[in-house]
Amino acid sequence: MTNTSKPSKQELFASVPVPKALLTMAVPTIISQIINLVYNMVDAFFIGRTGNPYMMAATSITLTLVMMNVALANLFGIGGGSLVARLMGVSKNEEAKHVSAFSFYGAIAIALLYSTLIAVFLTPLLRFLGASDATIGYARMYTLIVVVFGSLPAILSQVSAHLLRNTGFSGQASTGLSLGGILNIFLDPLFMFVIMPKGQEVTGAAVATALSNTIACLYLLFALRKASAGSPLSMRFADARAIIPNNIRALFSVGIPSALLTGLFDLASICVNILASAHNDLVLAAMGIVMKVERVPNAVNIGICQGMLPIVAYNYSSGDHRRMQDTINTARNSGLAVSFLCIVLFQLFASNVTRFFLSTSAGADPADALQTIAFAALFLRIRSFASPVQLLNYHTSFCMQAMGKGKETMLHAFVRELFLYIPLMFILDRVFGETGLAAALPVAEACASVFALWLLSRTIRKSKSQTA
Repeated sequence: MTNTSKPSKQELFASVPVPKALLTMAVPTIISQIINLVYNMVDAFFIGRTGNPYMMAATSITLTLVMMNVALANLFGIGGGSLVARLMGVSKNEEAKHVSAFSFYGAIAIALLYSTLIAVFLTPLLRFLGASDATIGYARMYTLIVVVFGSLPAILSQVSAHLLRNTGFSGQASTGLSLGGILNIFLDPLFMFVIMPKGQEVTGAAVATALSNTIACLYLLFALRKASAGSPLSMRFADARAIIPNNIRALFSVGIPSALLTGLFDLASICVNILASAHNDLVLAAMGIVMKVERVPNAVNIGICQGMLPIVAYNYSSGDHRRMQDTINTARNSGLAVSFLCIVLFQLFASNVTRFFLSTSAGADPADALQTIAFAALFLRIRSFASPVQLLNYHTSFCMQAMGKGKETMLHAFVRELFLYIPLMFILDRVFGETGLAAALPVAEACASVFALWLLSRTIRKSKSQTA
């Protein structure tokens, strides 16, 4: 009689055919990434219905502060999650339980610290990020609600999802993250146009986002507690205290580079905003629109890479390098297909896509909205060429994180952002203006991807020789 039972978590990582295993892990993650992308876009979409480019510029400024939640979540989510998967690969489930609990309480501590610092330095920080007199009021209110009051549930949600995903509970992780996105889709118009008075749409969007994140966090905490009954997951403080020093070092050796990678990406976004705002608020608003739209292929590709990570980590730890390499290749080819498709679509429909985010009839000055859309369409056509080489860079980083190669991950992050992207955006902006600023991304990512492919190949060869 044929056995049609669902494979165990260990079988999924170790023996299920690679395409099926990757599909099982990646599809829920991609869905949650897309839904969360939509929920991040919902704020921009509904704020765009006001026709006010200054509100749009304000949310572009605050985006980097919101995305810092992702960087801080990666510290314990990817650092702890990848270590848990590697410990499972060598059957050290009790140590994995201690790591998961340590990651959980570490997330709480780092979220509270970040919220406090933002609260203390809120106004000068927003000015530094490019807020003008016309945008700082909107930016201040959005940051206060979404970051100062909302970072704890946002960071805790992401860390819980990483821990669930890396122990095989990809569906539960994706359901929790998707729940926040779906709620925000419905709560945004309710708070922006029904509950809050006219002129307070940014405040309404912020309240809806913070509330959605909180509800998603509660679901993920419930899922984490339920999963801990039969897996190496824990929320017990006693387990967090029992973690051994070697595992703390192993967690941070991957978590810190991962956080720095995202943090450096946010630093690059800050530089983009500063340079764009130096042109004018319309260029800043246009760049903000594009930085949301271009996240569509990025969201799919990051979902593929996140689904890949625990499989690579498990097989790297268990010594099955053939399966590890098959997983790496399958994930890379899938991501490249998505990237090239998105280039074609963005070239054809750039104006339609960007117009979706800003009304040309609702605002006080339709000419400003039309100019913003024209800038955004141009920037999107230029920056879309970065998609396939961005995939190669994301893919390399996730592979090295899965293998516990923190130093290599950090080296790649510094080369990619500090030595290539940030200097190039200043140089090209100075030479070619706002068009050069947009072109800096594909140029830098292409250069970084060459380095990334060499670094990953070198890392895999070294690990195979050490195993042999």
